[in-house]
Amino acid sequence: MPRQSLRDGPSERSRAHPGDVSRRVAQRREQLGLSREEVAAKAGMTPSYVRYVEEQCHHTIGTNALLRLAGALRTTASHLLGGDAEHVPGETEAAGPPVMEELLSHECWTRLSGHDVGRIALTTGGHPAVVPVNYAVVDGAIVYRTAAGAPPSLARGSEVAFEVDQLDACLSAGWSVLVLGVAEHVVDPEDARVLEAHPGPWSGGEDDLWIRIVPTHITGSLIRTV
Repeated sequence: MPRQSLRDGPSERSRAHPGDVSRRVAQRREQLGLSREEVAAKAGMTPSYVRYVEEQCHHTIGTNALLRLAGALRTTASHLLGGDAEHVPGETEAAGPPVMEELLSHECWTRLSGHDVGRIALTTGGHPAVVPVNYAVVDGAIVYRTAAGAPPSLARGSEVAFEVDQLDACLSAGWSVLVLGVAEHVVDPEDARVLEAHPGPWSGGEDDLWIRIVPTHITGSLIRTV
């Protein structure tokens, strides 16, 4: 992998919005005809993280991750940041005003099933908190694995909100799905054994506690330009 530096990249003023970076990563991967698994292997990442960068990353990508992705995609960090773009990052071609549409229940589940990183809103230490988790959809429920005492484990036995979205502020487009339900500890050994086939948290560690969110209400919105 060639050595690269961000020193000569775009200034803070011209640095692309994270949505631009995500889009460039996805476009470059598709140009090369690579799968997410292939890019992940080349960059020393997990496929789920590559998907997160392409679809859900709304924050600046770390320098190390950016350089590894650039090497795997045979390009430069400057290119992924938009340093060679001829337009001001964040600007898009003229389009109509954004329109919001309500997603049907089956459309919400389709989007939930196609992703594996979401955020759970719960109360910890007497204060509200929003915690990211790796999840899977199993038998009409949201399941995730965590460690006893970790913030995500505190959801069990309480009503929680769980959200997954894919938004691009630059394009004024995206979608969001919100699930309300009761979080419960999966105690049946057979159920837990079946869930072992699903990926665990990115953080690794001894995460042997499975939490299942049984939905009581699900809503979703789609935002697009016309």
